[in-house]
Amino acid sequence: VLALIAFICIETIMECSPCEGLYFFEFVSCSALVVTGVLLLMFSLNLHTRIPQINWNLTDLVNTGLSTFFFFIASVVLAALNHKTGAEIAAVIFGFLAMAVYAVNTYLAIKKWRMNSRQQNSRQTSDYIRARTESREVEHRPEIQRLDA
Repeated sequence: VLALIAFICIETIMECSPCEGLYFFEFVSCSALVVTGVLLLMFSLNLHTRIPQINWNLTDLVNTGLSTFFFFIASVVLAALNHKTGAEIAAVIFGFLAMAVYAVNTYLAIKKWRMNSRQQNSRQTSDYIRARTESREVEHRPEIQRLDA
């Protein structure tokens, strides 16, 4: 929502003399809005379960991390190059607020990604130990005949 408000604020600016900072901020806010919106829609409708080949926790982490970084850069550049108009100041404020929200989401995504990585590693380790144990239990398995008997 903050990315949308920042995008709307930047779109209301009619004139600019050095427009590069404004265009970069517009690109960052629009891109973050679209990518986050698509991911939100996929997660809300459980469409991500239909594509299990993609690590969705890592995808969310990369999206929020990059959005945090680029909102910070775009907001700093726009703050340095703005002309003190109300729309530019509002866009900078909402850009920094969006950056803060994306940073919190990045932190939560890192925690979730680490937790899932630990669970997956412990599951793989227990599967390995179980397979090794089962392969050594020859006398309990009648389908395997001992060669020395």
